[in-house]
Formats: sequence, C-alpha cells, structure tokens
Amino acid sequence: MSRHAAALVTSLAVALLAGCDLAPVYDPPHFILPESYQGSGPFKVAQPDEALSAREDWWTLFGDARLNELEDQLGRANPTLAAAADSYDQARSLAAEAQSALSPQLSASAGTSYNKSSVNRLFRIPTSTAPVREASNQWGIAASWEPDFWHALRNSAHAQKRLAQASAADLADARLSLQAELASDYVAVRGLDAQLEVLRQSIASYQAAVEVARLRTRGEIASGLDLARALSQLDSAQAQETETRLQRDLMQHAVAVLAGAMPSTFAIAPVSEFQLTPPHLPTGVPSKLLQRRPDIASAERQMAAANAEIGVSRAAFYPNVTFNLTGGFQDSGFDLLSLPNSLWSVGAAAMAPLFDGGLRRAQLRHSWAQYAQTRDSYRATVLAAFQQVEDGLSQTQHLETEDSQQHEASDQAAQALSISTMLYKDGLDNYLSVSVAQVQTLAAQLTEVQIRIRQIQAAVSLIRALGGGWNEQALPDEKQTLAYGPIDYGASAKK
Repeated sequence: MSRHAAALVTSLAVALLAGCDLAPVYDPPHFILPESYQGSGPFKVAQPDEALSAREDWWTLFGDARLNELEDQLGRANPTLAAAADSYDQARSLAAEAQSALSPQLSASAGTSYNKSSVNRLFRIPTSTAPVREASNQWGIAASWEPDFWHALRNSAHAQKRLAQASAADLADARLSLQAELASDYVAVRGLDAQLEVLRQSIASYQAAVEVARLRTRGEIASGLDLARALSQLDSAQAQETETRLQRDLMQHAVAVLAGAMPSTFAIAPVSEFQLTPPHLPTGVPSKLLQRRPDIASAERQMAAANAEIGVSRAAFYPNVTFNLTGGFQDSGFDLLSLPNSLWSVGAAAMAPLFDGGLRRAQLRHSWAQYAQTRDSYRATVLAAFQQVEDGLSQTQHLETEDSQQHEASDQAAQALSISTMLYKDGLDNYLSVSVAQVQTLAAQLTEVQIRIRQIQAAVSLIRALGGGWNEQALPDEKQTLAYGPIDYGASAKK
C-alpha cells in the first residue's frame, strides 16, 4: 500500500471513529393532550397567536400603578432572584469548563537554576576535574489533545450546556414565582384595606346604635341588656379591626421583602376601595402549555442532559487516546535559541479498560437510572402544570359566580339590618334582632371582600400556571450558554 493510500485510510478511520456518538437518540416523552381546557370563566380558550406569552409584564393587566412599581423593584432588588441569576452564571461557567476539554491544551514554561553536586556523589571518580557547579536555563511549550473518538468529551459538554439551559429556565421560573407571590400579597394588602373600610363603617354604625341604646336605657324605655349587647358588638368589631390592621402590617412586611426593601422603612398607602378586577385574557391551547412553562423547560433540559451522560458512561468502555507534544531549549548559559540546545518530544498514549470490578458497568446503570428519574420528573411536572391550570380555571369560574351570590347576600343582610334598626328605634322590637342583623351584615360584607380577594389571587395563580408570558424561545441555545469563547480572553473573570 502506498504512503498516500495509507494516509487516506487513516483519515477515513479517524473520521468514522470521531462520529461514534454513544449517547442514545434523545426523544422526550410525547403526551396526548386535550384540545381545550375544561374550565372557563374570565379566561377563554384562544388561538395560539393570541397567547398570554405576548405579555411578559402581565401584572400591568390589573391596572394598578403601585403594583407596577413594586414588580419593577422586585426585578432589580430581590436577593432571591439575584441568587438564582448567580446560579445560572455558575452553570454557564461549568458549561464553558466542559467545552474547554474539546480544545488542545497548550502551556508554556520557563525556568532558571544554579546547581551544585557533591564531590563525593555516587559514581564520580575522585580524581575527576568535572565541575560540580553549573547553571541551567530552559524554556519550552507543551501541547496535548484528546481526539474524543467516542464523544465522551462532547457528550459531557452537551450535558453541562443543557444543565445551563435548565438553570436559565429555573431563573425564569424563580422570577415568575416571585412576581406572582408579590402580586398575590399586594392583592391581599388591598383586600385588607377594603376589609378595614367595612369595619370602619360598621364601627361608626355600632357607635350610633350604642348611643340609641344608651338613650333608651336612660329613658327606661329599654333595659340595660340592650346597651350591653350594643357595647359588646362595638367592642368585638373594634377588636376585629385591630386584628385586621395586624394582618395588613404582616402582609406589607412580606411585600417589602419581596421588593428587596427593609420592612421598617417600607409602606403602602392604604386605599378605601377595592378596585382590582380580574383581567379577561386568552389561555391558549393546551398543546402550547409545554412551551410556556419554564419549569417544564427545565425538567426537559435536565432529561436531555441525563441522556448525554449515558453517552459519557458508554464511552468509558472504549480506549482513551491522547496525543502529546513538548519542545523547547535548555542551556547552561543563555544561548537558548541555538538549535543544538533544542529538545522535543512527540508521543501518543492509549489506555483501554481491562478489569475494574464492575465500576464502569455500575456507572452506566447509574446513568440510565438518572435518565429514568428525570424522565419521570418531567412527566410529573407536566401533569402538575395541567392541574394548576385547571385549578385556576375552576377557581376563576366559580369565584365569579360566588362573588355575585355573596353580593346579593350582603345587600339582603344590609336591608335586614336597616329594618331591624328602624323597628328598634320605634320600640317595635328588642335589640337582639338588631344585634343578630349586625353580625350577619358584617360577616356578609367581609366575606364579599374576601371572595373578591380570592378571585384576583386566582387570576394571578392562573397567569402563573400559564407561564406568565414566558416562552421557550427565550431559552438560550447550547452555544449561548457559554459565557465566553475558547480564545476570548477579554471577558470579565466574573461575568
């Protein structure tokens, strides 16, 4: 065989070996998804081009300027979100570290020394006139490269890049979770403001009733029992107002922490009316949910990374080849660029496993088990996502109906209180009827406010379940996960 033919055969063999990717063909689970969601309500099924993903600032749909400010502040100052971003930076660094193994490793060295040997050293002739002192100066370069015939390095790099993609999705999920938590807590604060307004109006009404009972008692028109009942009702309402103020303070502190502010210096000005209403937005079709949930994207990328790790474990059964090259100059003086003072070494090494007591087989089984775990976790995440969407749709549907029913109940209770009070003032009934009507009216009005709070919070939860405007197109590809290139030495050491 001629020299050129041998070179061609060698090149073809290397090309074939370089194409031996031992990772299984990646195929994520496929689900039979419904054409539409069961629930309904203020959210409607829509075409894909009407998706919620067009609104990343979804909280602006509630039309509250203070909420908009707090959400923006969360994005800038929340430490939990910053920690998630730092975790993503770490994942990108690990991806770049794994990617670097694919490139040849180059190093340079230089050294100088002045050395003395013993005159009585082993094998030295006592009458020798050879010097015992001598300088040594040298510099050189070294290079090594692993051709990665079995794609062990490539699959390891793929795994780290996919984990970095999962970390990017985790960052998006953490951001969405914090945004939804802030919105829900803010709605609770506004709901507590509305409850305080109901209690203030009730307390004013109870105080007027106390004065009527006191006048009737003084005039001996009524017994002291009426006055005691009126005072008890007033004190109970005042205690309930104090408890509600406490709950508002605690919820305000929670909002402050989410916004990255000190609770002692943070305040949300109270309002007298609950003006938040659930937005009317399309939910999109169920098949698009898999592309709009960052937690689903994270689970899928972790599964893809585990699939690549199987290829790494498989490659461990095959020989590992490394090429090495070293060269430089050495002289007792400083004539280092002289050709006779040059030195070099070229070599290749291969190591094949023979017996390891089952180590590699155990590692391969571990990789398969990890992949199975991520696959099951992915399925569980998808099922949980659809449950959360259906829960949100059911809540928005039933709470809308419940709000209308409770509003009617509040009106009827208020009317009963007005009639009871009028009958008592005219001496046609005792104060027990007034007291019962007061309790029923206050409870009905507070329940109405609480239902409206739950209705808005259910809308927030549904938006969260639908992905909050995120889309898998926002996920970086494998190349984008690398913080810098192999020769990008101008990149910051931190970012």
